[in-house]
Amino acid sequence: MTISSHLSELKRKHEVLSQQVEEAQRSPATDDLSIVELKKQKLRLKEEITKLAN
Repeated sequence: MTISSHLSELKRKHEVLSQQVEEAQRSPATDDLSIVELKKQKLRLKEEITKLAN
């Protein structure tokens, strides 16, 4: 897998997590810990994307 395709995949996963966070925040049934975990995963992906892009 090339760096470019890996970055594309990471960005896609980041976008999916963004959507999941938004949906979770709109749902009263979702507990805060689940939302925090999604946000942590999203941050880890963003950090990896930034590291690979530089």
